[in-house]
Amino acid sequence: MTASTPTTPHIAGDPAWLTPRQRELVALAAELGRTRFAPRAAEHDREASFPTENYRDLRDSGLLALCVPSERGGLGADFTAFMLVAAEIGRHCGATALSFNMHVCATLWVGPVAEALGMSAAERADQEAHRAVHYDRVVRHGKVYSQPFSEGGAASAGKAPWGTLAKKVEGGYLVTGRKLFATLAGVADYYGVLCTLDTPGASQADALYLAIPADSAGVTVSGDWDPLGMRATVSRNLEMKDVFVRDNARLLPEGRYFEASQRCPHMFATLAAPYMGIAQAAYDFTVQYLRAELPGMPPVPRRMYPTKQQAVAQMRIMLEQARALFLQTARDARPDPDADTRMRLLAGHYTIMESANAVCTLAIRTCGGASMLKSLPLERLYRDSRCGSLMLPWTAELCLDQLGRDCLYDPGEGDEAIEQV
Repeated sequence: MTASTPTTPHIAGDPAWLTPRQRELVALAAELGRTRFAPRAAEHDREASFPTENYRDLRDSGLLALCVPSERGGLGADFTAFMLVAAEIGRHCGATALSFNMHVCATLWVGPVAEALGMSAAERADQEAHRAVHYDRVVRHGKVYSQPFSEGGAASAGKAPWGTLAKKVEGGYLVTGRKLFATLAGVADYYGVLCTLDTPGASQADALYLAIPADSAGVTVSGDWDPLGMRATVSRNLEMKDVFVRDNARLLPEGRYFEASQRCPHMFATLAAPYMGIAQAAYDFTVQYLRAELPGMPPVPRRMYPTKQQAVAQMRIMLEQARALFLQTARDARPDPDADTRMRLLAGHYTIMESANAVCTLAIRTCGGASMLKSLPLERLYRDSRCGSLMLPWTAELCLDQLGRDCLYDPGEGDEAIEQV
């Protein structure tokens, strides 16, 4: 007798609480993921090649403009819909979800994040003109933005000014610097580069966020890309030498990025969405494997063994714990969250990143040796999941450091002297 296939859990758990529009967008991502992205994932992982055809599908479906307002020609998705769409894509191809996340974030920084800032009338008019340029590139021309922030030092963790410098010149800026692990390097049309205004005594408050055209003179991509996981992001090095960009390259008003980053911390938790999808995919695979429902595999079920049942139960518990915090993070997103919300955000981000790998690890142990074959997706899910806790600016270590301090200190408090015994 052949058992019926259980319904695969929705990425939101119970989709009934979603709006019709949110359900529609997640369904679109699920269809693309299942029919297009998943069948291509193994090849791009093996070759460490960028899934260009996936981006063609994202463009054709309108998802490149997911968070561009509908009155500007986009899909008008809110933050929750964005997080769920990115997680659903991650369920089918983690690398595509991660690079997609970085593209969509550019439209969030230039849009709702900028709106949260108190601006003068001149700044607001300037931002509106620039925003129109960036939205038009995405909506009408299907251009892809990247978000290469990392420089390998304290700046990447938000603890120092960016080493990449932007010198003010007539009509724009000259940018010089180097970014590491630049996702979409050599593929994106515009690099959303964080840099520091080149002035004496510049601090983090002098940060600039500029969209640099990939074909600008002085822009080069270098280095090999042969990592453990997330291989299809092709995150090579991005180097800039006296690259001229016009004033309208600004994604945020001059000197306002640091304020925006402090007031809108949920922007950094968007990186968790692909890993939520990876955790879900590992659970899905394990259930199918133990029920002998994987295409092309012998019909030998293994679900009757108590050890397998207990392992799947543990996986489901970890998955639902991560999902609960993931959904709460999406719902909590707003400018100027209070201290408790910020701590919950750090706890959620850490939990999702670490749970993704824990679920994948348990899936491999439970499914056994066959699960390690590259003809099956689990070993790729495991490798991709391990990368999550290493991603700046909120690595697992930095989340614990900040959360521990925030739990024990109020703003402005210092350390007590340690009593000598």
